[in-house]
Amino acid sequence: MASRDTMSAEITPEVLLRAYACGIFPMAESADDPTLFWVEPEERGVIPLDGLKISSRLARTVRSDRFSVTVDKAFGEVIDGCAEARPGRDNTWINRRIRVLYTGLHALGHCHSVEVWERNALVGGLYGVNLGGAFFGESMFHRARDASKVALVHLVTRLVAGGFTLLDTQYVTEHLRSLGAIEISRRRYRTHLDLALLHEADFGALATDRPISGADALTILASRR
Repeated sequence: MASRDTMSAEITPEVLLRAYACGIFPMAESADDPTLFWVEPEERGVIPLDGLKISSRLARTVRSDRFSVTVDKAFGEVIDGCAEARPGRDNTWINRRIRVLYTGLHALGHCHSVEVWERNALVGGLYGVNLGGAFFGESMFHRARDASKVALVHLVTRLVAGGFTLLDTQYVTEHLRSLGAIEISRRRYRTHLDLALLHEADFGALATDRPISGADALTILASRR
């Protein structure tokens, strides 16, 4: 379900947080479209925090520390990466207003990025919104094989360590399904969301001023079971 935003000038980061608490989020038709519309999918994508699927090959990549993973070091660059054209997608839903709104949420401490680096080059990452015990994944990208998957592994590690209970992916793609994403009904999602909002989780429970090793990330994830 989607509704066109007819009073877009009144949307602020604070209004955006209230929208997430109600189960809705904004999108744009394209990068050039200045308007936004609100979305509340009939079927919502989530990744159960005890259900992330890590193949043996991905685990080896994570453990090898081929990539260095940081948090909130290059927020704007991550949004740029998520918005860039890629094979099969010539346009993006990330317009200027989306950038401004989520940069505002980042300044308030309610939006975070996970960056994946290879030899000092940004090769992947993701960003999303945190509210209570819920994290709402917005978008991810990669310029090197497995870089976005490594970002997701480190995100889930941080959510597990910080006491989060809900990871919302909005929709389920084949890429996310291979990593454990499932679809649940809007009603079931709202139940999970309401419970998550009762929790006070800490995105900074793990250090944010230095990378977490892949081995440590996998050890933390192993504690989920």
